[in-house]
Order: sequence, then C-alpha cells, then structure tokens
Amino acid sequence: MDIQENWEKALRQTEIIRHRIQGLATFTVTNLPYVLLSESVVNMGDTVVRRGTVMVEKPALILPANLPQFEGFDFNREVWSYLTNFFLVRGVTLPSLKYNNQLYSVDVYEGKLTQAIEHYDDNFKRTENVQAGLVVGPTDVWQFSLLIFVAAQVERSANNDIRRILEEFKKREQE
Repeated sequence: MDIQENWEKALRQTEIIRHRIQGLATFTVTNLPYVLLSESVVNMGDTVVRRGTVMVEKPALILPANLPQFEGFDFNREVWSYLTNFFLVRGVTLPSLKYNNQLYSVDVYEGKLTQAIEHYDDNFKRTENVQAGLVVGPTDVWQFSLLIFVAAQVERSANNDIRRILEEFKKREQE
C-alpha cells in the first residue's frame, strides 16, 4: 500500500456534498455524524454507504501535548506506523489530534453514486438534519476521505474557535 498515492487519490476524488451546518465546539467534544458514499467495486452500479460518527476531541486551536490519535479508522498496522509522520512531513495538522471514528453501518444502496447522493441529500433536507455531513470518496481510501471531511469541518470552525478562545482569555483576565 502506497500511502502517498492513496492520499493523493483521496484528495482528488473526495467531494464534500454537504457540510455540517453547526460549527465544531471549541472547548468540548463534538460528535460529527456522516454518511460516506463510494462506488462499489464488487457490485458495479451500486453504492457503498458508510454511516458513522467521528468524535472530535476539543477541536480548539490549542494543541494538546499528546500524540495524534486516530481510532476506528481501520488503518492497517503498516499504515498506522507511517500516518503521523506522513501528515507532519506534508504540513497537514488537525488541531485536536484526537479523532475516534465509530462506524455504525456499512450498507449497499442499489443504484449509481449520483442517485445515492441525490437520495441522501434529499433525505437530509426533508428531515432537516443539519448535524450530519455527506461525503463522497473512493472505497479503497475511505479513511482518508473521512479525514478530509473532518479537516474541512475544523477549517470552517477556525474563525469562531479563535474568537471564542480570545473571549475566554479576556474573561479570565477580568476575573
């Protein structure tokens, strides 16, 4: 498995169809539900549907002292040992450095990827689900696609995180 090739594949082919509307919490754990769709490599014309939640530990811009932790992403041991260095060498940093993916289900949608995207996007709109994200990525590198989704959510929350951190510091100074 070539991590570099897989990472580049995920960067090229991952598409965030629907972001989580609400930003990430600055000082507490955020549950980030998602539906990740991939074209099936077993049943051509069908779509693999992964549903789960990534728990993002305190996604503030203050970095913790511990090492990066990616739990529940099903990286094999070979990938796991290189992952941290791989990201650091490329300047990829994710602020909390602790992410726990809880994959709830892997199903098959009997239809093409475009139909699955439309189905799940319509379902989110109909049920007014503003918490979950909808992501499309390759089946063989779904873990990287999921990390790209999380990183995009962190980036979207960065301005509010900075503002909240500064407000907290000012509040502490006044006490």
